[in-house]
Amino acid sequence: MKKFNIRKVLDGLTASSSSASAQPGALRENDAVQETLQSEHFQLCKTVRHGFPYQPSSMAFDPVQKILAFGTQNGALRLFGRAGVECYCQHESGAAVIQLQFLINEGALVSALADDSIHLWNLRQKIPAILHSLKFNRERITYCHLPFQSKWLYIGTERGNIHIVNVESFTLSGYVIMWNKAIELSTKTHPGPVVHISDNPMDEGKLLIGFECGVVVLWDLKCKKADYRYNHDEAIHSVAWHHEGKQFVCSHSDGTLTTWNVRAPAKPGQIITPHGKQPKDGKKPEPCKPILKVEYKTTRAGEPFMVLSGGLSYDTVGRRACLTVMHGKSTAVLEMDYPIVDFLTLCETPYPNDFQEPYAVVVLLEKDLVLIDLGQIGYPIFENPYPLTIHESPVTCCEYFADCPAELIPALYSVGSRQKRQGYSKKEWPISGGNWGQGTQSYPEIIITGHADGSIKFWDASALMLQVLYKLKTAKVFERARGKEEKSSTDIVEEDPFAIQTLSWCPESRMLCVAGVSAHVIVYRFSKQEVTTEVVQLLEVRMQCEFSEVDSPDPGGEQTPTLPTPGASSSPQETELSTQPSTGSNSSDGPRDNIPCLQVRSSPLKQSPGYQVELVIQLVWVSGEPPQQITSLAINSSYGLVVFGNSNGLAVVDYLQKTLLLNMGTSELYSPSDPYQRQPCSPRKARQPSGDKPNGTSYMSRLSKLYTRSLKKLRSPHLRLSESNDGANATEDRCKSPTSGSTSPYNSDDERKQKFIEKVKFKSRRFSKTVANDFAKMSRKISSSSEQKPDLEEGFQRWRSLSCKKSINCMNKGKAASRMSQKAGVCRTKSAPDSYVKDNSFTRSRSSSVTSIERESREAISAFLFCESFPRKTDSVLSPCLLVGTTQGSVMMVALSLSPGGDNRLQQPVGISSCGTLVRLKGGILTMALLDSTATLLPPSYEPWYDPNASDEEKEKSRRRRPASPPSSQEGQDPQFAVLCSEKQAKVVAMPSQTRIYKHNITETSFVLRADVVQMAGANCIACFCANGHIMTLSLPSLRPLLDVNYLPLTDMRIARTFCFSNLGQALYLTSPTEIQRITYSQETCNNLQEMLSELFTPVETPEAPNRGFFKGLFGGGAQSLDREDLFGETAAGKASRSLAQHIPGPGGMEGMKGAASGVVGDLARARIALDERGQKLGELDERTAAMMASADSFSKHAHDMMLKYKDKKWYQL
Repeated sequence: MKKFNIRKVLDGLTASSSSASAQPGALRENDAVQETLQSEHFQLCKTVRHGFPYQPSSMAFDPVQKILAFGTQNGALRLFGRAGVECYCQHESGAAVIQLQFLINEGALVSALADDSIHLWNLRQKIPAILHSLKFNRERITYCHLPFQSKWLYIGTERGNIHIVNVESFTLSGYVIMWNKAIELSTKTHPGPVVHISDNPMDEGKLLIGFECGVVVLWDLKCKKADYRYNHDEAIHSVAWHHEGKQFVCSHSDGTLTTWNVRAPAKPGQIITPHGKQPKDGKKPEPCKPILKVEYKTTRAGEPFMVLSGGLSYDTVGRRACLTVMHGKSTAVLEMDYPIVDFLTLCETPYPNDFQEPYAVVVLLEKDLVLIDLGQIGYPIFENPYPLTIHESPVTCCEYFADCPAELIPALYSVGSRQKRQGYSKKEWPISGGNWGQGTQSYPEIIITGHADGSIKFWDASALMLQVLYKLKTAKVFERARGKEEKSSTDIVEEDPFAIQTLSWCPESRMLCVAGVSAHVIVYRFSKQEVTTEVVQLLEVRMQCEFSEVDSPDPGGEQTPTLPTPGASSSPQETELSTQPSTGSNSSDGPRDNIPCLQVRSSPLKQSPGYQVELVIQLVWVSGEPPQQITSLAINSSYGLVVFGNSNGLAVVDYLQKTLLLNMGTSELYSPSDPYQRQPCSPRKARQPSGDKPNGTSYMSRLSKLYTRSLKKLRSPHLRLSESNDGANATEDRCKSPTSGSTSPYNSDDERKQKFIEKVKFKSRRFSKTVANDFAKMSRKISSSSEQKPDLEEGFQRWRSLSCKKSINCMNKGKAASRMSQKAGVCRTKSAPDSYVKDNSFTRSRSSSVTSIERESREAISAFLFCESFPRKTDSVLSPCLLVGTTQGSVMMVALSLSPGGDNRLQQPVGISSCGTLVRLKGGILTMALLDSTATLLPPSYEPWYDPNASDEEKEKSRRRRPASPPSSQEGQDPQFAVLCSEKQAKVVAMPSQTRIYKHNITETSFVLRADVVQMAGANCIACFCANGHIMTLSLPSLRPLLDVNYLPLTDMRIARTFCFSNLGQALYLTSPTEIQRITYSQETCNNLQEMLSELFTPVETPEAPNRGFFKGLFGGGAQSLDREDLFGETAAGKASRSLAQHIPGPGGMEGMKGAASGVVGDLARARIALDERGQKLGELDERTAAMMASADSFSKHAHDMMLKYKDKKWYQL
């Protein structure tokens, strides 16, 4: 019985009551907005899966249909045809696929699973489905074999028996080959599991059975007895026939190959050790590693090919996996990058009794797929057209852009085509089956993936396909350590210091900005011309931390923060500091200071066409404390600005002037009279948490199990810092308000102050490095195929800690002045500390009590939005603005003052002023957007793309900024709506009055991981993905729930890091370390999905059987056929035991296939097939009619002759 959960009921009532709560006075302002989106526009379904099959375990190939199939350890099937033709399906049990067998040219596939079940898949429909299943109860399946053009499947088991299944009805035959009848009666031991089954190519009545112990038996199916038995001391791994059926080859566990003549079972005709060292005295070669598989393929005009995997000598420790190709007297050893899972030799004919004529070898590796061309000297590989390199380096971030500018994909492809490797085979990709979909979806789609090695890949994702366009290597900007001994001590991550953490891309201007885990930001411009950059422009930002007085014994009065003013001069002392040379301190006697985590290269940088470095921004160490990693990032090409933030605060950089405009802590963004400013309050006054509880306690307390382990790590350094107050006052001081009369370190004796600061620095340094290392290790860990699932409780909190947690409470010290200095060939811009007065008191939210979680949480920057809006309530004219969202749910407005375009923009400074808090939400801010009075999305302004290396005339022609949207002239109506979404709720605020008109509580028991404002069916909505697996959409501006589907619970941190929505109802996430799963929440796309998907099966005629020749037909030397129906049918063999296996009908029968194959293309295909069948039947009917007429004529003639013969005879003469 399902457990009743009152909490969910209350959650539903709360959500329904607050789903579209609006302020009474604000409804009038939104009466004119007509929303067109309805629930009927939304439906959720998977579309296609891209990438390399995760943890592959088996492979099969249809030589007529030219289709390649893979099975994985989690029960998935991936099928590939020509480029762009791929399909994914999943076994419900999730058991590993141990073997696959195609029904060649029949549009069907048999899969054998590790749970001892076999399944028949129908591939004649676009979404394959299971027709039949058979579950064995008493025996374990070890090997399967399906002869070409046969409906009887041989199944070998762990007990050594062989059962036979009719693949049409999926029923067991009563014919069974028992192991004790197959081996010698004198044998005292069990032969082991069946490892091989195959029929003689020239005689279908003879079955070759290989047992693990080394025994091979040639079984006569008709006589039901063993003709020959071949014994060898070493265990067998595989067996391969010569096409004439007179000899076969076995591979063994000692690295040997034995060749046996069928009629000479006493001893093998030949024993070779391909990789064994041959002793000079003629002794037996030293044993080698097992040869796991061997294939023996013949050619009509030359020597046969023998292809094998394994068999290397034991002294080659550490050597990579190899595939050996033996052709005549030559032996080629081909090293692979990963261990070999399986391989198949592709041949010209599907008939086993003809010359095979091999032309390629498909090698399935653990993390790659390789096709080797056997027809060219040196065995080159084919260029792989499939998108199987997503995992080339672990994916650390992902973004999805639908409906991009049309010229983007050709531009990226033109520069990416020059990056292709050389030396591939000149032949076309041999796996060419299937047909592309016929869908009408034609808008361009681009996926961008950031990787752990610092690379960024652009993918063309249009029309449900995926193709790599361009690859950018950000690590080229930095110096690389040649060895571990040269590794810099300033690194904040142990592994993958160049890993991409977040990125911001403007498709219209093609500006790209990326942030890495080593606290660095790189700005790129797109150019079609190659340039050599002599000096890399570098801007070093010093985000200094000071310590709040939470645990210090200082009394301290409350100070009012003074907001920085652009262009304000620093104090004389700090102005002098700003003119000092850019020298950092990294000596062993003193703390590290003014040192970046990575060293920018000093030599000239050759930049190919594509994305080229415009500016590098690095956060530096400050007084021994490492820089905090960047949590949010945004770029605007129209303003020429880049903004980034972390747990310390935010910084605004003018990448045109290469200067730092603003560097301040989060708390400094609050105005002095801001009602949302976190004022100090005494922890003694215990208060009930209110509804506006900040992110630090709103959902984390409800998910204590998820955060327990990492909270202990966060709590311990904080408690140790608290214990630094010695004596009995330590406990008392921890309970006092920070402003309640304790002694400040600045006013107490210097020794105590210095001791306290040193302890805090030490704890902060150790914690910051731990957090950074966790991110890099997590990126590495997900790519390991042998890993266990990462601990979700610890992994999620570590990921969250990158953005909003730290062990101590500290504030930023901003910088106002910057300068340029050249050092070691790198153009550096250093920023001097400013003299702004900051609030040194411990400030918190006014609406919550002091808890340990709140003490450890820090208000980090979580979201940015460049826009043109009304910075203040009193403004009536649109002006450039920056919306800033924090992890505590605050949304603040920053006004930007920009000079007109042209030369003035490069000479005049940009003015920045904070306008205070706009609104506050529960949970951290995830996304922000701006709508006009008709609820139309107002995207950030941008500058049209121009080639930075082109002539000045071309630049001026293209550098026309997009005009701002004119404000509405209607009286009494706000011209804009600000849409804000956090981890808990969404709000719509009218501008410039800054009044909330709509609010919706998205979830009470969970939290939102990803939210985006997207365009859908000509309107806009908010799309959300929650940690409890729900995907939801909300209308705009009324925030009505339109979709709520429990789709995918958060089972892996990879999903949380890579899930992203895009326009037109598209979304994606990394479902495994190597695969991208694309989904749609659009009803229109779901309806057209059948037409958009590719088609695996295409009608192809089976090649003609080989000609037996006159003499072979005359003397019986050709292939011997066998009527298996007479042997294995119920009439001859009887019924099998019901307890042996259970038949399970699948959902993919004819009824399911007819229901699945819908749409215009499906109708046309069915009509064409029906027409062909009707024509065929009419032709057969004509033939039968003609035959009957001829028979009737013959009968009439004979009757007439008979009548004439006996016409004149009397009765007694008869």
